[in-house]
Amino acid sequence: MPPALYVVATPLGNLADITLRALQVLRGADLIAAEDTRHTRRLLDHHGIGARLVAAHEHNEREAAESIVAAIGEGRRVALVSDAGTPAVSDPGARIVRAVADAGQRVIPVPGPSALATALSASGLVDAHVLFCGFMPAKAAARGEAIEALRAVDAALVFYEAPHRVAETIDDLAARLEPQREIVVARELTKLFESIVRMPLAEAPAWLAADPNRSRGEFVLLVSAPPPSSGLSAEAERTLAALLAELPLKQAVKLAAQISGEARNRLYERALALKGGQDGGL
Repeated sequence: MPPALYVVATPLGNLADITLRALQVLRGADLIAAEDTRHTRRLLDHHGIGARLVAAHEHNEREAAESIVAAIGEGRRVALVSDAGTPAVSDPGARIVRAVADAGQRVIPVPGPSALATALSASGLVDAHVLFCGFMPAKAAARGEAIEALRAVDAALVFYEAPHRVAETIDDLAARLEPQREIVVARELTKLFESIVRMPLAEAPAWLAADPNRSRGEFVLLVSAPPPSSGLSAEAERTLAALLAELPLKQAVKLAAQISGEARNRLYERALALKGGQDGGL
């Protein structure tokens, strides 16, 4: 192992998910820079690794970067880890990686677990493109603006979310995106209470609220790409979908036309598509 920064992916939950190469690097490192040294110590103890730990989290990342650059300059091998998954992917570490690279030193990735790849692989979504969005803004207004900016992106959207905000985020996604999209709620990946559930986006708020346990843990939310354009406004789409959930097709179309002002024939064609083409005609 030459002097370098080794960016090491660590398990999301199941400690057996660590790679042989990651164990080799952690054993050979002179320093391990960790987001939470207590959390990482449990992982190292589990695998019998006694390397020296230093803190490198979002509140000291600049200072940690300077120390790591100096250590590598002295010929040391530094491993960078986050609490779970791949460092610098919606986790601390990006500034450290940049500082090391800017100093002309080597950055060596040691791939492994990633919540993004893990959730996507088990989602069942078949969209050709994926956009990783990380964490949504905490404030409602900023979160709403961020979702609106993503409406037209022709790709599945992937978000990370914390348990105390997941209900608000799912409510906003359902309110601002097309109801016929699908959402996959992946929770506690690789852990004891792992669950991965796919459903229509419009049903997700009620599903989450039905059981308090569904809001516990760490989340990856995946939302399918926009449906083919129907030519209807977003408000007409939402109105029609809501009415179809409660009324017969023809009655839903009639009321949707009155509420939205959209042409009845266009609404009828869209309603047929949403219902799978089953109706007796106007």
